Amino acid sequence: MSDAVDATVAQIDFSPLSGHRVFLDTNYLKSIKSPLLIDSAYVISSLRQQMVASGVLLVDSESEADIIAEARLGALGFDGHNVTYGIPQTNALSNASKVLSGQPILPTLPEVALAKKEAKVGAAKVSVFAYRRDDRAPVWQSGIARSSSEAQDIWILGMGPLQKGTVYDQTRLAGSALVTTDLLPGDNEASQDIRESEAFAAYVNSRIFPQPEPEDAAEQSEVVTASADKSASEKSAKR
Repeated sequence: MSDAVDATVAQIDFSPLSGHRVFLDTNYLKSIKSPLLIDSAYVISSLRQQMVASGVLLVDSESEADIIAEARLGALGFDGHNVTYGIPQTNALSNASKVLSGQPILPTLPEVALAKKEAKVGAAKVSVFAYRRDDRAPVWQSGIARSSSEAQDIWILGMGPLQKGTVYDQTRLAGSALVTTDLLPGDNEASQDIRESEAFAAYVNSRIFPQPEPEDAAEQSEVVTASADKSASEKSAKR
């Protein structure tokens, strides 16, 4: 889910709001907190990071802002399924033996799998629009940004897992990277496009942003130089 959020937020270009004081309205990003899943707090922080990286001047209240950006969350969730080629684990015989009095209780039959696949998919959908605080005139809208993230684990004759999907930087076998030049069947090519872009790299990689020099730095330098010249002149005159 967090990978899907990262890929979604990385698509949003906040550069039209660069240099403006903006308040991010998150009233429509509220969700129930859960210790097991990410929630809207991760989405909000991701949006703020992307805004700061685009030169947006974030403020803490509407009264301080020139522009209000309103974000909404259309989807944030995951799904998954398991497929077993073989005999799944069953306790049917064990339950049947309990019914027959005087018969020994049979153990649960273990899973006998020729091949097994576990697939999980996460999805996120986010949109942001902005308007002026004073007269509510529209300024900008991001459009709908959406992305999905997937992970697949495959075992064949007990060997595995063979791991592939957008959450992995490359296909892996039992945790070790495999060298592949092409996407394996079932890989989500559409979702990988954004992950291979410069926008995604700029979002996920460490960056140091250039800091503007103080406006009076040049003036201070001139004052210091003039003062030094004046002192030198006075010393020469006294001599």
